[in-house]
Amino acid sequence: MLEGKAVTLTRTPPTHTVAKSESPKKERAWLYRFDTKRAPYLLIAPFFVFFAVFGLFPIIFNGVVALRSWRLDDPARDGWSGFDNFSKLIHDDAFWNALGNTFGIFILSTIPQLLLALMIANLLNRKLRGTTFWRIGVLLPYVTPAAASTLLFSVFFARDNGMANWFLSLVGFGAENPIDWRADKWSSWLAIATMVNWKWIGYNALLYLSAMQTVPKDVYEAASMDGAGPQRQLWQITVPMIQPVVIFTVVLSTIGGLQLFNEPMLFDSNPVSASGGSDGQWQTIAQLIYQVGWINLDLGYAAAMSWALFVIILIVAGLNALLTNRLGGGRQ
Repeated sequence: MLEGKAVTLTRTPPTHTVAKSESPKKERAWLYRFDTKRAPYLLIAPFFVFFAVFGLFPIIFNGVVALRSWRLDDPARDGWSGFDNFSKLIHDDAFWNALGNTFGIFILSTIPQLLLALMIANLLNRKLRGTTFWRIGVLLPYVTPAAASTLLFSVFFARDNGMANWFLSLVGFGAENPIDWRADKWSSWLAIATMVNWKWIGYNALLYLSAMQTVPKDVYEAASMDGAGPQRQLWQITVPMIQPVVIFTVVLSTIGGLQLFNEPMLFDSNPVSASGGSDGQWQTIAQLIYQVGWINLDLGYAAAMSWALFVIILIVAGLNALLTNRLGGGRQ
């Protein structure tokens, strides 16, 4: 019994666990800041490293070469030439001929290509039997190797036994004098543009189709109730709502069209020369750059042409994107 005796109470001092508990919190806070602020930069860093090595450095080096007289066949003439290559470019008839050919083929291919792609996408967006079959079918030209498709069109546009002249003869055109598709500018432009359109129409059609399927169906239902027909729905509802994709395809087609190389090279009966016909009637700027740099071995002048083409592509692509945006009502 403890009655009548004093009881001594001892107080155990509290253990200091604050420092231990704060350390994991600080570590977690540091990891959180690293994960949200620094980790994204580490994830995208490989792209910028590859871009700097394989994209930015070649552009800068090409600019340095453009300011030099650099001939592989005559090293004694190598040295700084300033803007002499660009001055030569302005007075070069071959450059202006290639520029005209490039823009001619570009116009004949890009405008019909995008319009036909839009029409095909609009048809595929409807309820059709065998939808998957038709979607795969329009993509087949894109996955066909360029050499195989170009060989096919070389036979198609042959002067004597080509199917193009045979079709024209059915309507009484060119029956006695078949068209030599490689002889003149316009005929060669049309043939090459047909090859380009055949390859890229299906690809752009699938891009438009994927964008069309994101448009809410109730918008079309409301338009139908207001009396809007299919064509009016296409141009006043669908096209404005898929405008970002339209701008993307316009810019992409501009870049590809102004760098056209494979089709005109393989269309030539002597592609090694890169001459674009007997009189350069379909020689593009890309072909001319190849001819000057790797056949004539004048790398400095070819680099100057490359920079001129780079600036032209930037200007035309920017104008096309701006024009497309304005025609769509400025919708971003």
